[in-house]
Amino acid sequence: MNEILDAILASDTAPEDFAALRIPESYRAVTVRKDEAEMFAGLTTREKDPRKSLHVDEVPVPELGPGEALVAVMASSVNYNSVWTSIFEPLPTFGFLERYGKLSPLAKRHDLPYHIIGSDLAGVVLRTGPGVNAWQPGAEVVAHCLSVELESSDGHNDTMLDPEQRIWGFETNFGGLAEIALVKSNQLMPKPKHLSWEEAAAPGLVNSTAYRQLVSRNGAGMKQGDNVLIWGASGGLGSYATQFALAGGANPICVVSSSQKAEICRRMGAEAIIDRTAEDYKFWKDDGTQDPREWKRFGKKIRELTGGEDVDIVFEHPGRETFGASVYVTRKGGTIVTCASTSGYTHEYDNRYLWMQLKRIIGSHFANYREAWEANRLIAKGKIHPTLSKTYRLEDTGQAAHDVHRNLHQGKVGVLCLAPEEGMGVRDQAMREQHIDGINLFRNDSSERTNKHSRDDSSARTNKHSRDDSSARTNKHSRDI
Repeated sequence: MNEILDAILASDTAPEDFAALRIPESYRAVTVRKDEAEMFAGLTTREKDPRKSLHVDEVPVPELGPGEALVAVMASSVNYNSVWTSIFEPLPTFGFLERYGKLSPLAKRHDLPYHIIGSDLAGVVLRTGPGVNAWQPGAEVVAHCLSVELESSDGHNDTMLDPEQRIWGFETNFGGLAEIALVKSNQLMPKPKHLSWEEAAAPGLVNSTAYRQLVSRNGAGMKQGDNVLIWGASGGLGSYATQFALAGGANPICVVSSSQKAEICRRMGAEAIIDRTAEDYKFWKDDGTQDPREWKRFGKKIRELTGGEDVDIVFEHPGRETFGASVYVTRKGGTIVTCASTSGYTHEYDNRYLWMQLKRIIGSHFANYREAWEANRLIAKGKIHPTLSKTYRLEDTGQAAHDVHRNLHQGKVGVLCLAPEEGMGVRDQAMREQHIDGINLFRNDSSERTNKHSRDDSSARTNKHSRDDSSARTNKHSRDI
């Protein structure tokens, strides 16, 4: 791995040099283990601790197949599907891997007693399999997480409808929270040149998901002037929805859970903000009974912020806790677009407010390749910015997932994989300086913003990369993180 890292950090490594690099037999990766799938039996969701289930293991490099690429992962990030995997909810992911393994001899590689997780990456292509023409070794890339086979006609109008559609690193193996990842080549997109590795890795899943859910014709089809209610507007998904609403001429009504998160939304440019904790909304009287009076109080608050208008679109992802309120507050003929259900998958609402008022509920799941490409293009152009708030080492991924599980984070949290430290990988410093405030908006520590991310990449390399790879790994793998 040391040779690979040195090649990436050098300024003059040619594609043929990358192609000539020796691929190691093994690499470090964050895993869950099949024999531990019942470790949290009997515990509530909140009691389940990712720090106990996520490990850093030394794993063999998978065989490279047609249409695939091996990528050296400089940085990744934690998504909510990483949390679900780590606490084995709503069910262990090994069932996904077993089913995928039955598809073909090549897919059988994914059915293993360990699952390498992670659905984001920024890194460098090391090898490509037969049939790959668009990418060469040495290309700096990010990856979206849509894995499709496209042997059925169903997926050729919208690849998300492919019967064999899966989320890489969640429903497949060899994900991005690792030193090396295996992806299909059509998951690859150009790394934005003005971002560091960890910043470039952060948007992938959530940015593409928000784009399809809110902007795309496959989602809500947001237009200028729309009032858009955004739950969790400073979080990993909502922070991108807020940016899309502002960039697209809509009016975001941002729902957050603290004054600190409200301030982040203001810094993004939002004006209509509801602190649900300060307002003390309780949409459920008890576990089985919702309170329509609270829906009405919530709707009244929204109209105070919009000049008397109801919302055209609700950007829904909490699920059970908020869905009844979401359906109620949407205007007649409006749209509730939903994914994720982080507070529960069983949604309950009063159908009178849907059917009699001609509202629509649209289910949205990740994004097709074109939507992911468009979402990444907006990042590359500086129209939308990463919402990275904190970065962890690969060894500390368990803590990162714990923080996301407990909603202790803002925006996205990143993970350094091969990158030795933050701030590396910037190729367009001039563009970066134009957008530095937006890039650093979610950073927790203002001094960290100033000092970590504007330095020249070359100065960070000094004396960092001559260590012997084997000694660096001693006692690192197979430990509980």
